[in-house]
Amino acid sequence: MKLIKILSIIGIIILCDLPVQAQQVYHLRVESAINPIGIEKQHPALSWMILSDERNLEQTAYQVLVASSPEKLTPKDADCWNSGRVESDESVFVSYDGDSLESGQQCFWKVKVWTNKGESNWSPVAKWSMGLLEKSDWQGEWIGLTKFFPGDTLATHSRLAARYFRKEFATKKKVRKATAYIIGIGMYELYINGQKIGNHVLSPGPTDFTKDVRYNTFDVTDNLLKGKNAIGTVLGNGRYFYMRQGVSFQQSKERIPKMLFQLDIEYADGSRLLIVSDNSWKVTADGPIRSNNEYDGEEYDARKELTGWTKPGYNDSHWLNAELVAAPCETILSQINENMIVQDVVKPVSINSLSNGSFILDMGQNMAGWLKLKATGTKGDTITMRFAETLKPDGTLYTANLRSARQTDIYVMKGNGLEQWEPTFVYHGFRYVEVTGFPGIPTLDDFEGEIIYDGFPTIGSFSCSDSLLNRIYANACRTTRNNYKGMPVDCPQRDERDPWLADWATTSLGASYTFDIERLYVKWMDDMQFSQRPRGQMPDITPEPGWTGIKDNMTWPGTYLLIGNLLLTQFGNKEVIVKHYPSMKKWLWYMKGKYLKEHIMVADRFGDWCVPPESMELVHSKDTARTTDGALIGTAYFYHFLQMMSSFAEVSGDTADVEEYKTLAADVRKAFNAEYFDVSKHQYGNNTVTSNLLPLAFGMVDQDVEGLVFEQMIHRVINQDNSHISTGLIGTQWLMRELTKRGRVDLAFTIATQKDYPSWGYMVEKGATTIWELWNGDTADPSMNSRNHVMLLGDLIAWMYQDLAGLKSMDGYPGFKQLWMEPRVAGDLTSAKASTLTPYGKATSDWTLEKGQFIWHVTIPPNTKANVLIPAQSVEQITVSGTPVTKIEGAEYVGKTSSRIQLEIGSGSYTFICKYNGNSND
Repeated sequence: MKLIKILSIIGIIILCDLPVQAQQVYHLRVESAINPIGIEKQHPALSWMILSDERNLEQTAYQVLVASSPEKLTPKDADCWNSGRVESDESVFVSYDGDSLESGQQCFWKVKVWTNKGESNWSPVAKWSMGLLEKSDWQGEWIGLTKFFPGDTLATHSRLAARYFRKEFATKKKVRKATAYIIGIGMYELYINGQKIGNHVLSPGPTDFTKDVRYNTFDVTDNLLKGKNAIGTVLGNGRYFYMRQGVSFQQSKERIPKMLFQLDIEYADGSRLLIVSDNSWKVTADGPIRSNNEYDGEEYDARKELTGWTKPGYNDSHWLNAELVAAPCETILSQINENMIVQDVVKPVSINSLSNGSFILDMGQNMAGWLKLKATGTKGDTITMRFAETLKPDGTLYTANLRSARQTDIYVMKGNGLEQWEPTFVYHGFRYVEVTGFPGIPTLDDFEGEIIYDGFPTIGSFSCSDSLLNRIYANACRTTRNNYKGMPVDCPQRDERDPWLADWATTSLGASYTFDIERLYVKWMDDMQFSQRPRGQMPDITPEPGWTGIKDNMTWPGTYLLIGNLLLTQFGNKEVIVKHYPSMKKWLWYMKGKYLKEHIMVADRFGDWCVPPESMELVHSKDTARTTDGALIGTAYFYHFLQMMSSFAEVSGDTADVEEYKTLAADVRKAFNAEYFDVSKHQYGNNTVTSNLLPLAFGMVDQDVEGLVFEQMIHRVINQDNSHISTGLIGTQWLMRELTKRGRVDLAFTIATQKDYPSWGYMVEKGATTIWELWNGDTADPSMNSRNHVMLLGDLIAWMYQDLAGLKSMDGYPGFKQLWMEPRVAGDLTSAKASTLTPYGKATSDWTLEKGQFIWHVTIPPNTKANVLIPAQSVEQITVSGTPVTKIEGAEYVGKTSSRIQLEIGSGSYTFICKYNGNSND
């Protein structure tokens, strides 16, 4: 057996000296942990992966040990939990079932498994620690500074300086463990003895601060000194203080940044020292960050830097005492999703001078983050940086689409040699930067762009033989990552940046292949639940910015159910369904009671938002032949959600609800067809693509006319739309997969690779490096033409992974426990390759057409199976690396279609080769 790396959430360990026949267990993951500390669940879910080259490997049993120290991690001494040998193939979301856990308790754990190929060694030790489980565990008080300092203003473009807090204390004994808990809203940075804690930025993740706030937890044992110590925190405004939307000036006075902090120090002798936030802390706003507004930018005066303020011995006698302030809300929770970090660094590709003495930097791509600069100047020199996505024809910044957002950073130099700076509490959406006041002539080496998004890893990749599709995929990935900001937002540049639900309803499915977004979406589900009103209503934006109110409709709030389904199917997370099922039902039944009229759901607000308009100057189409009836959309989605809730009821154990959903769904389906289906024309509604697509995708069309409706839709796409996209936000979420499912992958491929308006390729041809908000985003009114928007991606990226590459979770087997691999050859494609990290390990599909042969490399993770559908006419045509497939262990024949052989195979790597039959629509 090969030696294999053992991965855990906290590092990489190499396991050596494995006994013969041992299989190695790796990637110990504690669900709901960021860095596995701060867990609040009494029964955290444990997951592991098995890494092995063996084919057909299946786990048959496991044993988990959990103890209070690594020394006690033996079957005899494990003092928290010894599961004993459990006969099971479960390795994902295995619930801890040991003794009750206490606040701050550290838990060490390991696992071994038995498989059909042998027994493993014990895995390396992993650990997690508990958060503060009771409200009474918080001994600190909320502190802030409500006094306004010179320069602070409440106006359209508000200004508020950062708040600087500090506290000194002494340790008198040897420290065994030190844990810091902090809530700093809007945003914070934490320092101990001069060192910044963590690599995160723009923390914590935003919530609706009136409903819940989230704390971060850090192990700071190694940051403490013997004797005198100092804590420093900086508070920025984030989305707590006034930015424009939804918060009045008066409310802003009540929403000045505040903090709750606790440092729990455990000495080696078992005694403890608790350092908490109270009015003994010192505070000032007379520091270098003079203003920070997410829309407008940050102003930093280096002449006012507080040198040494985070270290012991600093003279803070002129600082004020912190004020005790009101808590923002009652609910305090551990932040389960990763904080944002600097994920990538890009260098500008060009710098051009303007006639007014300013310079324009081109970063080479549309990005979200900030600009880091270095310069040498004299005291008081002021460098101004303005950010925008595009340029005017004369080479100056185009800022009309930013609306009121200024996107401007100002840095005032202190004048003592080389100075380097980047902002702390803002980010920008931009490709171009206007730099004014730079001392001397700037060069490209004086600047770096730092791309910021949530700290999850990239876990997937896609590429194919079509260069345009590869560029579209790259643009989609940039757009997706740019808009993850502690919540999924619509855009990163203008005065909005809000988490509109429907923008991500299906885009998130494609994103789940590329990024490990599970924890972020678990948190977002909580945001949605907190936003629900007592009667069941839900908003279109969550967390709410406060300016939209509740305007009921099916499609936007229904994202609550769609994201729950995503977490179930892609990650195997059944817990989230159990937790949110009551709230989901409450919303759906509220909509039923208020808006279901004779089984037609009449509530709709946006329709099929942003269909391609007939004129390049329009934002929204005025041609009624292009728009889809809102009640048709609402009723189709209501039916779809009834089906979804029926399956959720099974998962959550609410099986008594299943029959009610099914009965109502049948009545809705009957009424829908009676109201919208034209029997003579075989079309729904006014025959838009969306009006036919939704009932097809949701299974609402009677079987005897299903083919006719589909042909009617195809006729519309080809003859009226000239094989271009004509759907908006709603229809595009289902278009590519439904075309492919029904045998028209050729048409889906044509739509995906068009280069003229309207298409994703049109954006590429116009030089876009991200996806636009509008299909005509280069010509429409600037009030709504963000160049960095996810909503028009629909199911495009999911289609690339699931259909072109052939990589998806099989129905009925959540979290890729069993894979369905059916690659599609389309157009002139000669290859497609995709991989993603499933809960069980890495899965890969990589096919090539070469000299009339279909060559397909696949990797199936251990402890899973896959149904592979190979484009061959017979089993005898298929070989695996030269060996007839009939002689491969574990490969079982399932059946044959007109163009494919279906096999079930176990884990491992395979290379299938067969003669290609040439059917591009297989």
